[in-house]
Amino acid sequence: MSLSEVNQKTAGAVRKPTVFVDGGSGTTGLGIAERLKLQNDIAVKNIADDKRKDPAAKRALMGEVDLVILCLPDDAAKETVALIDSMGAKGPRVLDASTAHRVAPDWAYGFPELTPDQADKIRTAKKVSNPGCYPTGAVALLRPLVDAGLLPADYPVTINAVSGYSGGGKSMIESFESGAAPSFELYGLGFEHKHLPETQLYSKLTRRPIFVPSVGNYRQGMLVSVPLHLDTLPGKPSAADLHAALEKRYAGSAYVSVMPLQSEATKSGRLEPEALNETNRLELYVFASEKHRQAVLVARLDNLGKGASGAAVQNMRLMLGLPDK
Repeated sequence: MSLSEVNQKTAGAVRKPTVFVDGGSGTTGLGIAERLKLQNDIAVKNIADDKRKDPAAKRALMGEVDLVILCLPDDAAKETVALIDSMGAKGPRVLDASTAHRVAPDWAYGFPELTPDQADKIRTAKKVSNPGCYPTGAVALLRPLVDAGLLPADYPVTINAVSGYSGGGKSMIESFESGAAPSFELYGLGFEHKHLPETQLYSKLTRRPIFVPSVGNYRQGMLVSVPLHLDTLPGKPSAADLHAALEKRYAGSAYVSVMPLQSEATKSGRLEPEALNETNRLELYVFASEKHRQAVLVARLDNLGKGASGAAVQNMRLMLGLPDK
């Protein structure tokens, strides 16, 4: 046998990391399942439908895998994490796509671009929380400016956002697809949206932001925007200063792009939400008027991509020590 044949045989015998997706019937779970079909360097293990709520069967399966991805309601996610914790050192690593653990101190936040060392934290973490879709856009815009001292941590931030209806869960999807829902609506006007705690924490804001989400009558795609009065900020920065801080943070990023100040979108003053659908990309824009000393920062992403399933697969590959793909 030649050396190349030996090498091929050895390479073929390398064990693939194993993954179990717990709760794959929702939009995030289905999106992850579709993306996992394209990952030829992992093995996916499944549990029979009639065993999904059997703790003993689930525990046995989790003892055989390297990573569990949770796509469950918050309470069910907490129950599964408690089961994993009870397994001690034999328990798998866990990536949770629910809201349950996003601000928990012993969990790594699964936005690899958050800080220069965040991807390394995810690689070594036992537990990682996958970010929410709206916070992905808001934190991406705000955190670099706070870190750079351009935006005070106690600044009265307002975040406006619009998403396709696929991010609203089963009842919202059914309402829009049946024609019962309106063309557009604001929601979360009780000031208690579940994404607020992680947005504030990972943006490093000490003052709770006002968050006004909305949903449009289209399936997926998202815009998150933050308006700013430039003369109220320390040093009265220009649009170029804000843009430079964002560029510095995301330089070399595979998925986050800071778009030019003079892009087609900034020239037209218009931006639509669906351009990045079915991708794991995130685009950041600075729209500004030096004449009026005002700016609007905008993040565009697929709420099912970088806002959910795409981010989960990106985090999965980091946690399993696999190259970016």
